[in-house]
Amino acid sequence: MIKKCLFPAAGYGTRFLPATKAMPKEMLPIVNKPLIQYGVEEALEAGITTMAIVTGRGKRSLEDHFDISYELEHQIRGTDKEIYLKDIREVMEQCTFSYTRQMEMKGLGHAILTGETLIGNEPFAVILADDLCDNPGGEGVLSQMIELYHKYRCSIVAIEEVEMSEVDKYGVISGREIDAGVYMVDNMIEKPSMAEAPSNLAVIGRYILTPDIFDILRDTKPGKKGEIQITDALLEQCKKGMVLAYKFKGKRYDCGSIDGFVMATNVFYQKHHQG
Repeated sequence: MIKKCLFPAAGYGTRFLPATKAMPKEMLPIVNKPLIQYGVEEALEAGITTMAIVTGRGKRSLEDHFDISYELEHQIRGTDKEIYLKDIREVMEQCTFSYTRQMEMKGLGHAILTGETLIGNEPFAVILADDLCDNPGGEGVLSQMIELYHKYRCSIVAIEEVEMSEVDKYGVISGREIDAGVYMVDNMIEKPSMAEAPSNLAVIGRYILTPDIFDILRDTKPGKKGEIQITDALLEQCKKGMVLAYKFKGKRYDCGSIDGFVMATNVFYQKHHQG
């Protein structure tokens, strides 16, 4: 039922300057794969084959990555290096990729609204590639959320507990637990202070959204930093209907931060080395 996954990928990646001056943050490699490919593989594992990517200036390498490189293929054909392209070839064979460009950086809500032309009038998933999620031996986070969507048929955000000193970096929810790890959201605040935070349950970069979110986003006024926040739109959606928050199984690495990026690199290197 969830056929499309949206990847907002137009941001500047300022926390990784100067590396991201000429390279999209989504193309930063964790061992031998760029972040965006891990996200696409997670969506593919969840049964999604249509990938919709919102890009911006300087992001052409995202499109090139999910395309054939004839010169490279010719150079390594028949050699022992050809095996290194196995994973990306399988992704390209199974998925369809479409792209649109976000002209101005006006926040995550605006990026998702920009992707409406690629999504249409249907429920869809959203992955923020710099949140790298891993659930060794179990289902990926998006697969878990899609199972939940089949039961409740509403927008769902993935959440995790964070230190109260960290809440000002996230959208934070409060709500009533209606099932193990599943909360019916009654409040959601973008980047609150510790005093304002309704809990320490922070939204991470995995969403399932129903298509009415687009009309809500169109009417959402800019919030903090003059940006259109998906948090504000989801709060409006939960007032009109129901939004769930899901405490997922697995581990999230904040690869938009240097500490999280290095941690993920070490963990995935060990997995790669053992595999």
